[in-house]
Amino acid sequence: MTNAWTDIKNTDLVIVMGGNAAEAHPCGFKWVTEAKHHRGARLIVVDPRFNRTASVADVYAPIRPGSDIAFLMGAIRYCIENDKVQWDYVKNYTNATYLVNPEFGWADGLFTGYDEEKRDYDRTSWEYQLNEDGTVKTDPTLSDPRCVWNLLKQHVAAYTPEFVENICGTPRDRYLKICEMIGATSARDKVMTSLYALGWTQHSKGAQNIRGMAMLQLILGNVGLPGGGVNALRGHSNIQGLTDIGLLSNSLPGYMNLATEKETDYTTYMSTRGNKPLVPGQTSYWQNTPKFMVSFLKAMWGSAATKENDWGFDWLPKLDVPYYDILRMFDMMSRGEVNLYFCQGFNPLLSFPNRAKVTEGLSKLKLLVTIDPLQTETAHFWENHGIYNEVDSAKIMTEVLQLPATCFAEDEGATVNSGRWLQWHWPGATPPGDAKHDTWILANIFLRVRELYRKEGGVCPDPILNLAWDYKDPYEPEPAELAQEMNGRALQTLYDPTDPTKVLVEAGKLLPNFGVMRDDGSTMAGCWIYAGSWTEDGNMMARRDNSDPGEIGTFLKWTFAWPANRRILYNRASCDLEGKPWDPARKLIEWNGERWAGFDVPDIAVTAKPETVMPFIMTPEGTARLFARKLMRDGPFPIHMEPFESPVENPFNAKLRGNPVARIFPHDLEQLGTSGDFPFVATSYRLTEHFHFWTKHSRVNAVLQPEFFVEISEELAAERGITKGGRVRVWSARGEVWAKAVVTKRIRPLICNGKPVHVVGIPLHWGFMGAARKGFGPNSLTPFVGDANIDTPEFKAFLVNIEPAAEEGASA
Repeated sequence: MTNAWTDIKNTDLVIVMGGNAAEAHPCGFKWVTEAKHHRGARLIVVDPRFNRTASVADVYAPIRPGSDIAFLMGAIRYCIENDKVQWDYVKNYTNATYLVNPEFGWADGLFTGYDEEKRDYDRTSWEYQLNEDGTVKTDPTLSDPRCVWNLLKQHVAAYTPEFVENICGTPRDRYLKICEMIGATSARDKVMTSLYALGWTQHSKGAQNIRGMAMLQLILGNVGLPGGGVNALRGHSNIQGLTDIGLLSNSLPGYMNLATEKETDYTTYMSTRGNKPLVPGQTSYWQNTPKFMVSFLKAMWGSAATKENDWGFDWLPKLDVPYYDILRMFDMMSRGEVNLYFCQGFNPLLSFPNRAKVTEGLSKLKLLVTIDPLQTETAHFWENHGIYNEVDSAKIMTEVLQLPATCFAEDEGATVNSGRWLQWHWPGATPPGDAKHDTWILANIFLRVRELYRKEGGVCPDPILNLAWDYKDPYEPEPAELAQEMNGRALQTLYDPTDPTKVLVEAGKLLPNFGVMRDDGSTMAGCWIYAGSWTEDGNMMARRDNSDPGEIGTFLKWTFAWPANRRILYNRASCDLEGKPWDPARKLIEWNGERWAGFDVPDIAVTAKPETVMPFIMTPEGTARLFARKLMRDGPFPIHMEPFESPVENPFNAKLRGNPVARIFPHDLEQLGTSGDFPFVATSYRLTEHFHFWTKHSRVNAVLQPEFFVEISEELAAERGITKGGRVRVWSARGEVWAKAVVTKRIRPLICNGKPVHVVGIPLHWGFMGAARKGFGPNSLTPFVGDANIDTPEFKAFLVNIEPAAEEGASA
């Protein structure tokens, strides 16, 4: 989230699109009701189903799964056409005035530089025009046809209300009503917030869905403001924390990137990360990457990381492919290229697409190790459970080891919520039986592996043998030790660069913030953005002072938020060029003539002149990007792309299937279905009564939602001869499931491209383990393809067929 849960109360308009906050985030949704009750805020919901969030909305609009970009580009077109633009914000705080290379353009649904054989773009033309000194050429008048603003106007011109209605199935009158409500928040005293979740990310163009909303919010001037922002609602209590500390295979803690095999040494790695400002006087904070990187390497290898060996940079793995995401790993597994798989706190058999392929991959392992507090389907993938897991157990040679772990309520530590708050919690129960904390399990495995390296050697022993492991009990590091390691400490006394006589941090002391980090080996920190979370003043994450002096919902003394305890990112954008709030009634920070002050930690140097230093300090431009340059694989502007399985053709180019640069493996391409065989659109979702695949182990939850079902419209039920509560078979090009049919008015057919499109809703909480009745998940049906930028699987839009089925006893 750019903002915080508590900040939602400050908004005038909430749009929930790509999520279902009332059901999937019921506690956080409290802040939406606060805004509605106290501010008279209105709520828009755009979703294929009339869900529980929609039931309390002021306006609901249906949408065909996978068509969100058309909806958003149309909203941008509406705002431009009707002068619903926060012009001072757009001209000064975005790259609207920047000039783009004359070679850049688009036609037939593709941008310049597309190579069909490689399924990739040459992105050379996706760049600004530069002056001789390397700064950006601009046109403050917005009259040059090559400025970003005019290119954007041309790009969205096709997305008329009629086009949107035809592609999305959203009724034109309702769509225009929503655009009118959105456009009203371009006023300085109005603001909108966007809430989204997996309904946007789990598409082959998921990152561009989010980009589309970010662009809309920038045009309205709603990023950095109280009650504004683009806010991701995380699907697990600590998934934000996992991404923060480098969960992704191409990431390091603090959103630094792992080196590629072409970056063979530290100097080469840093040569592409200078982040020199493209506009004079801008912050471009990623210029500090050397400080963050060296501090991280010192946290990894301690005294063994020296200037002479490039701080141990050689010991980091180097990527030979863009990343080893779950799709790539399970494709390798299915081809017998993976021998050992450690599965910690995950249930891939129900979580990953094309379950048949996942089973095939697991069956070719030599060893599977699961670390989990519960019995998972993955740990029991080799067991035959009839139609629910039909395998030949005798032919599966994979050895499975289950290591019982603790659940979150038995752990101590911090969970990082969607709003980036690190909230410390304490155990509420003692682990049962042989269950051990994950830290104990991992520490014991590591120490045994290290001892094997010491005794027997290995191909590359240095990263293992030199790893810093300075814990009081090396076999079970304490949560406090790990948290302090993430925060970082001074390895030498740190002096003020502007006054060498002034001591900032004594040697051995915890760092107060990331601003004191050095690139000379005198500081260490496991995750630079967490600096300040545990200081010499104590555990900032454990604070529980709910005072709120500005009554703006920042609660700066409640726990700790990264970065630097800041609650709203880019909050300098909440003020004009003179440093005064756009809306004085929603003052967050302001310039007092000498420094920035207020009710949040300023997201800018406190003495930075408001007319000089722009708000978006993490970019070399200092401004936000309406035009993303080369940073997105599938285009600098979002463009409508159909899902890989779609009932209609791409309106810009009938030859295009899915995202033209999304990676898809050959066998998976062959397994894609067509609307001739699979005429209905399916989408997956979650229920309030269950949490992923955990709560089916709880009898209470199992009673509340005991049985796997699919939701269909009354019209589809009539067309297929399906009765309410009857058993149905649903199948795709990859698999089949059986379920109870919930026939409902909550889903209605949509008219797209002149023909009705039926939607089948498939919840995901059932399997063959636990207290609930055995069932299936949507991943038995979903395609093995993901987003072009990060490869999140396309769970939200795929094709199926459906028919009545005999009851289980008669058909099994």
